Formats: sequence, C-alpha cells, structure tokens
Amino acid sequence: MAIDPMAIIGLSALEARDRMASGALAAADYMRGCLERIAAMDGEIQAFEWFDADFAMRQAEGADAHRKSGRPIGPLHGLPVALKDIIDTRGIPTANGTALDADRVPERDAGIVEKLRAAGAIIIGKTVTTELALMHPGKTRNPVNPAHTPGGSSSGSAAAVAAGMVPLAVGTQTGGSVIRPAAFCGVTGFLPSTGSIPRTGILAQSPTLDRVGVFARSVEDAALLAEVLFGHDDLDKATMPAPHPRLLSVASTDAPVRPQFVFVRTPYWHKASQSCQLAMEELAEHLGDGCFEIGLPDAFAEAASMRERINLAEMAKCYHRYARDGGVRLSPQLSEALERGSKMPARDYIAALDWPDYLYAALGEIFQRCDAIITPAATGPAPRGLESTGDPVFNAIWTLCGTPAITLPLFSDADGMPMGVQLVGPRGGDGRLLRTARWLVKHLETDGQGD
Repeated sequence: MAIDPMAIIGLSALEARDRMASGALAAADYMRGCLERIAAMDGEIQAFEWFDADFAMRQAEGADAHRKSGRPIGPLHGLPVALKDIIDTRGIPTANGTALDADRVPERDAGIVEKLRAAGAIIIGKTVTTELALMHPGKTRNPVNPAHTPGGSSSGSAAAVAAGMVPLAVGTQTGGSVIRPAAFCGVTGFLPSTGSIPRTGILAQSPTLDRVGVFARSVEDAALLAEVLFGHDDLDKATMPAPHPRLLSVASTDAPVRPQFVFVRTPYWHKASQSCQLAMEELAEHLGDGCFEIGLPDAFAEAASMRERINLAEMAKCYHRYARDGGVRLSPQLSEALERGSKMPARDYIAALDWPDYLYAALGEIFQRCDAIITPAATGPAPRGLESTGDPVFNAIWTLCGTPAITLPLFSDADGMPMGVQLVGPRGGDGRLLRTARWLVKHLETDGQGD
C-alpha cells in the first residue's frame, strides 16, 4: 500500500518514533515525507542554511538497517532533528551566521550532537541563525505569513518545525532566541533551566546567559528531545552531576492536583500589544481560582538592562576575533554592540553578575505559591517586515534568572498570526513545568470542545 508522505509528517514525533521502533513505519519513508515538505516549502521559507537530501536519506536507511539487525535502538530512533547553525557538526559546515565563518567545517561534533546521534536521531540539516546569534536578521521567513519576521536568533529552527519540514529542532537563547521565535511561528519552544544542557561545541556569546532550547509541535515532543540533551559535561562548568531527569515521563503524567498559576504582567507590560494584553487577561480570567495576579518588586524593572550588560560585556570578549578581523563584513548592529561591550566598565559588569540570584530570591517566594508563572512570550504577534527579529523584553527576566520557560501556541490575532503564552517555573523544576504546560493545553482543548 502506498504511503502518503503528508500523512506521515503529520504524526507527532512520539507517534513517529514509536511506529519506527516497532517496524510499522520505515525511517526512510518518514524521511521522504520530510524531504518532500522541504522541497515544497523551503524555497519560500528559507529555514535551512545547509541541507543535503542524499545525506539525510543515507542516515535514514542506516537507521532502518540498524533496527532490522536486532540491536538496541535509541529514544530518538529515526527522527530527523534540525540544528541551529552555531552548533558544531563533524564534517558539516557550521557558519555561525556570518560570512567570516563561511568555510568553517568542524572536525568534532558538539556534545549535544553526540547525544543525538547516540539516541538514534538523524541530523537532517543546519538551520539559519541571525548573524553570530545576535539581532541582525537572516534570510528566514515566517511560515504563517512570509511578510512577517520569524523572530531570532533561532529563526530557522522555529520556522522549520512550524512549516512541518521537521518534527524537532534545536536552538539557543541568550536573550529571547528560543521563546520568541517559537511564539512568532506558532510552535512549542522549551528553554530548560540554566546548566541543564551542555554547550560544549556551541558558539559562545555570553557564557553566563547562553542556553540550549528545543522546538517541537507539542509539550510531549519537546520533553522527548530535551530529555536526551540533558546531562553533565566536564567541559561546561555550568552543568552539574545529577541524576538524569525523566522529563517525558513526568510531562506525560497527569498532575496530581489542578495546577496553580500566577499571572505576571512584568514591568514591561506597556510594551505588549493590545491583542496580547487582552489574550493574557482573558486566559487569567478563564482559569478562575486557579490563577491569581501578582506584581513583581520594582527591582525587576532593571532586569532587561542588567541582562544586556552581561551579554554585551561577555560578547565583547567571546567575539573579539570577529571584531578584530571582521571589518565591513560585520553588520552595523553587531559592530555597535561589540563596541558597547568593549567599553563596559568592569564595575558595571561585575555588579550585574549579582542580579540573577538577587532577583531569583524574590521569584522563589512566588514559586512557593504556584506551579508556574503565566506571562507573555513576546510583545505580541510577529511584527510585519524582515528588518527586525522583534523585542525580547518579555524574555529578559527569565533568561537572566536562569529559570526554565516554555511557550505554547495558544492564541492568534485578528490576522491569524500566532501569539504564544509563556510559562515559567523554578530552577530545576523542568519536568513539573512541562507537566503543568501539558495540563494547560489539555484543559483549554477540553473547554473548547465543550463550548
């Protein structure tokens, strides 16, 4: 019987993984569906920086041969995963979004790429990033409406999942580079707690702030991918030895009691669009006694500027060679940021490093009263135009504090553009946050069916 490629790629990552594991679906057939979708969509969306269909098919055929041999298979067996083009891949170009690294081909995989291969995943391609993962836009368009930005800096990863070209993708966040593009493109974006996923072999922009995150079409699929990536790495001092989390199991389990939410507007509420404000307020009202509102202390108004201080100062150090050798090949945005970072007084940078724990102490009191904070994922839907990747101000607090965050594609505006709801949990509470997010999605789906 002929297999419909479009039906295949409509499966969730979990469904596809389980079918491939049982032999009911060949990895090669699943890959053909993805390749057909890429051929149909990526000419307009331009999510991929590097892609080789023959290489992808050889990997899929190898996955099928491995399963038929009777050897054990991994938790991501046969699943294509796209990687942001700042993540090193052995023998595959990794250009970091800049012409200065156009010919760069790493000799080693990043630590998380080794994990993906060991888990049976197929590296399908490298996705577009903004220039050196900062703010200057890349070529990617928003799949919902190509006249709008997909966000950044993990623009290609978010767009590839949103367009149905891949079930899973990996990105990074230093400001709002996972949560914001996921919200703009209408997919689930999950950013684990600081130190959860090692960054060895990934372009370092700000070691204090840089984190790895994932893109998927559901909470469960995000948990599936993130669980594989978690772990300690001696080369990444932010990671700590700890038992491996059971993210998928926890996320898939029903909450023992109805979760409690806190609605936080943040000090940047005035920057949210009217449609975003109304949607968030209606959600909080809909949750009734399960949600109460709380204001953050005045100090949180400084979070965005403190995050920026750390980012600029550390970027000036990490990107010194680009500043030295780049010349006119660097965008004005990047050149200005590097200059600002190089002029940052040491006292200002060192003082800013105290702020994550200072602010988190106040958040700790809030988390004693709730399962998750509800707050906007972005200022509203993706802005029209491709000159900007959008404002990351609604991500600044949570990025700075190192808390896990997830955005869910729950809303859209009058023009049909997605708007994400961001849930935030306590440091180390990643599994509980995923479970709470899944509860919220199911709760709203059930209520919608009952209307």
